[in-house]
Amino acid sequence: MVRTSEFPEESELVVCTVQNVKNFGAFVTLDEYGGKEGFIHIRDVATGWVKYIRDYVREGQKIVCKVLGVDSSKGHIDLSLKSVNEHQKREKIQQWKNENKAEKLMEIVAERMGKEPAALYEEFGYDIMDTYGTLFGAFEQVAAHPESLEEEGHSGDWVQTFIEVAKENVTPPHVQIDGYLEMTCPAPDGVDRIREALMSGEASSKRAKIQYIGAPRYRVVVMAPDYKIAEEELKNVTAAVIEKIQECDGKAVFHREGK
Repeated sequence: MVRTSEFPEESELVVCTVQNVKNFGAFVTLDEYGGKEGFIHIRDVATGWVKYIRDYVREGQKIVCKVLGVDSSKGHIDLSLKSVNEHQKREKIQQWKNENKAEKLMEIVAERMGKEPAALYEEFGYDIMDTYGTLFGAFEQVAAHPESLEEEGHSGDWVQTFIEVAKENVTPPHVQIDGYLEMTCPAPDGVDRIREALMSGEASSKRAKIQYIGAPRYRVVVMAPDYKIAEEELKNVTAAVIEKIQECDGKAVFHREGK
């Protein structure tokens, strides 16, 4: 993983590979920092008394640790396994996987441009990491909004290639919002009219789905690249349904959060 510093910072979460387990602790290498060695004292392996350390760590295992302290002059990195909860672990591992994927995508960009990956980081890689937070974040946002590179002030002969690789290999991020409609129609063919109104709503947006909950309630689910777009789509869908059902003197009321 591309890093702009040699050592991690205190309190940072890092992905490690367990190399050697002793009775007094475990020696690990930091995957994101060139395989630098770190140490987890047995007191920092788990809460409470640890009778058998191998019940918690074993050679070859991937773990997520919190950095307790760094002595760069001696190359010492003290770590804690017990300070990382399951949510933090899952989130960090996913981030690590994403960044590894992003680096491979940069290699594809470099190959298509006939350049070395290292040269691309100097040319624009570090700059877009500053803009988007992470390299994967850059690929993800560009896949969803190709125009964002120009909007953020980035330019060069690499832009089009970067956009192509992002769109080919990254699924744009999305958000999901929903609510429900309560619908009635007094017409003799009221059931058909309600069905037509719901179909009209779905037809007004490619991002919306309407699900039957139980008469007279119907859930509206919208998935979109961001909340602003999702809210606008939800507004358009519900408006189309309400307009259609009113043609038969029916009534539809939208509730933002379905239960």
